[in-house]
Amino acid sequence: MAEAIVSGLLKKRLVNAAQICATDVDSKRLAHFRKTFKIRVSDDNRKSATSSDLVLLAVKPQVMSEVFSGLDLSRNARQLIITVAAGVPIAAIISGLHPRARVVRAMPNTPAVVLEGVTALARGPGVTAEQFTMARAVFEAMGQVVVVDESHLDAVTGLSGGGPAYVYLFIEALADGGVKMGLSRAHAQLLAAQTVLGAAKMVLETKAHPGALKDQVASAGGTTIAGLHRLEEGRLRGTVIDAVESATLRCQELRQQAIVSGKSPATHRR
Repeated sequence: MAEAIVSGLLKKRLVNAAQICATDVDSKRLAHFRKTFKIRVSDDNRKSATSSDLVLLAVKPQVMSEVFSGLDLSRNARQLIITVAAGVPIAAIISGLHPRARVVRAMPNTPAVVLEGVTALARGPGVTAEQFTMARAVFEAMGQVVVVDESHLDAVTGLSGGGPAYVYLFIEALADGGVKMGLSRAHAQLLAAQTVLGAAKMVLETKAHPGALKDQVASAGGTTIAGLHRLEEGRLRGTVIDAVESATLRCQELRQQAIVSGKSPATHRR
């Protein structure tokens, strides 16, 4: 995710390479960042973060407490902290850093890697309008942004966080159907993926209700309505709704376990 963010910032020319410094404990990752993006790199979190206007915590939740111990951030309220660590609440970030920390919590998803992601942002106490505009700009460089209350981030995780996996499963099944009916695997996968991409773009650009767009495709007595009937028999809609609910509830369970144990959530996977 850090790589996607750096890529987006540079491609959109929001900053130049000299303004970005990436830190990591893995020297190979640092070499990759330096070679790929021509940015500054360091293995010293404290030195790199102290003087930065914006600090992005793109780490796994289970190492967050270790990251806190290695930071000595400026207590200047002008410094903005953005976290993409799933399940770690804003209050925990502030507690781990310092009381004046200005924190924005972000929940991006993996299509951010190809600059087609969607990110939900939750604004912490004391974050100024200017700081929040900065946070939006970071993630708008990778796709779309929505602003939600922090209490809704579990639902965001269940929907758009895990959503790409649901869509990949649907694309795979759609392509399998084409293969079953005689298409080559390469053609079937291209047709399925481009169909999903085009349909999604229709929803975004027309702003029409998906049901209305569906009806435009399904002519009376035609092939599409026959296929839709079969999907309804298989409870596609109900199953997808159940999947989002199950993922959301699991996210809540992990967060509660973390609160009870006094640790960050034990898993980063959605």
